[in-house]
Amino acid sequence: MYAGTTYGKKSGQLIGVHQRIDKLARLNLKKFLEAGETFPNTPQILHFEGDNGPDGIKRKSPSIDEPWHFIDPDKPEDTTVMTMITDHQFNLAEALKKDNVERAAFEAAWMAHAIVDGLTPAHHFPLADKIEELFGMPHHERSSVKEKNIIKGNNRRDTLSKNWQYWGKRGIFMNHFMYEFGVATAIVGKGVGKVVISKEELENLIQDGYPKTFETLMKQVIGLGTYEAYTEKGWSRQLGEVVRLELVPLIVRAVILGWYTSLYMNRHSK
Repeated sequence: MYAGTTYGKKSGQLIGVHQRIDKLARLNLKKFLEAGETFPNTPQILHFEGDNGPDGIKRKSPSIDEPWHFIDPDKPEDTTVMTMITDHQFNLAEALKKDNVERAAFEAAWMAHAIVDGLTPAHHFPLADKIEELFGMPHHERSSVKEKNIIKGNNRRDTLSKNWQYWGKRGIFMNHFMYEFGVATAIVGKGVGKVVISKEELENLIQDGYPKTFETLMKQVIGLGTYEAYTEKGWSRQLGEVVRLELVPLIVRAVILGWYTSLYMNRHSK
């Protein structure tokens, strides 16, 4: 999801979707903190977004070992994103146990980023496969910033064609970017739908585990059909309202439950 530019420490403060979701999630998490329990505050978490977040890493580095937040909802074996999330949950619980606030803020921010991107319709199949098809190599083998951005075809014509399919109007990257930028503009300066998490929902989370909870929320996100509506007709006021009142609250809920999982792990490890 759009996190603003990644060229400054304060990037994304105005219209960064990740930043807005983190703020809302942290505000709603307060009611679930027990007496004396600590959790990184909003500024501490937001320090690890934008230039210090996964998108900043992607701008500065080749694809080797960088976060890859694409997911195919139709393939149960596609667990890369969920593995990242659960690793961050474990590390966050450990940091909370040791009162390591800076490490906890990092883990909370990067976990939230993975959750948000994993639930962003623009990150779902077939985008990741199409990127690798056009580049002619697995995403993690692109060993330079140039290789990440410029597709080298078999000849000049093939090179121009593939780069147009990626960068051109309605190209796969431009569709991806414009959808996420549209989400950002749909919520800037406006309220989003309410997020109410019941005691029963928390009990189900503990009983079923976060992966199953995430899967349930993903099905609800897919059911909204926002990316399909955008690619078919572009942005509209009605689509913006669905994003603001339904999509974003679902993703905020996922972040809250992700962080709560670490809180629960820490409480029950003592």
